Amino acid sequence: MRIIPRLDVKGQNLIKGIQLEGLRVLGDPAAFAVNYYHGGADEIILMDSVASLYGRNNLFDLIEKITQDIFIPITLGGGLRSRADVNRALRSGADKFAINSAAIEDINIIREIAEAVGVQSVVLSVEAKKVGIASWEAYFNNGREKSGIEVREWIDRCVDMGAGEILLTSVDREGTRSGFDMDLLHHVGKKILVPLIVSGGIGSLNDVKEIALTECASAIAIADAFHYQRHSIREVKATVQKLGFDIRL
Repeated sequence: MRIIPRLDVKGQNLIKGIQLEGLRVLGDPAAFAVNYYHGGADEIILMDSVASLYGRNNLFDLIEKITQDIFIPITLGGGLRSRADVNRALRSGADKFAINSAAIEDINIIREIAEAVGVQSVVLSVEAKKVGIASWEAYFNNGREKSGIEVREWIDRCVDMGAGEILLTSVDREGTRSGFDMDLLHHVGKKILVPLIVSGGIGSLNDVKEIALTECASAIAIADAFHYQRHSIREVKATVQKLGFDIRL
């Protein structure tokens, strides 16, 4: 299992909110990323939280800066709408590319990007909100807009188009420290055919254990617990290792 710090960025600042709203500025994202690399992170996720509103990603310079000091895979998301955007991100040093809003507007972008950079580099970013007893809808534009598409159906369609990995964010739990939505994890994870990263609500080591024991997720993306130093990457990894899972310490 991989442990991945998630950094949501607005402008030049690392931010953190609750349910993708009420954002608080925490500092320099490059400094946090380098610290996480030295702390044992398996990968880094960088998300431009306002890119979709403006139709562009502003993190290319940040990627170029941190890849001078970081030598683990970096996933870049937010505002990637074309092969040209992905090619620029690739040149900047990103390894994988998280797509959400652009795919909802035109699902063919998944296939186009997969053909350009390979299936293994295409990450479908899914912002899931609960809309019924056992139903979740895919949202976009940083959790602001409804797609009208059921999450599991959306994931299956995008995997068929070439998505090689899923980043599943529980918008309802994001930033709440109340644990990931386990019903959502079981709903999505039991039959998924590609690696699944879960994100949102991880507030304790028990939350990490609960996710790992389902054997549905291949990675956990954590923001709040790392940013506020409530847990270290090595603490989380030790917790997973004690459960018998393979993990890079």
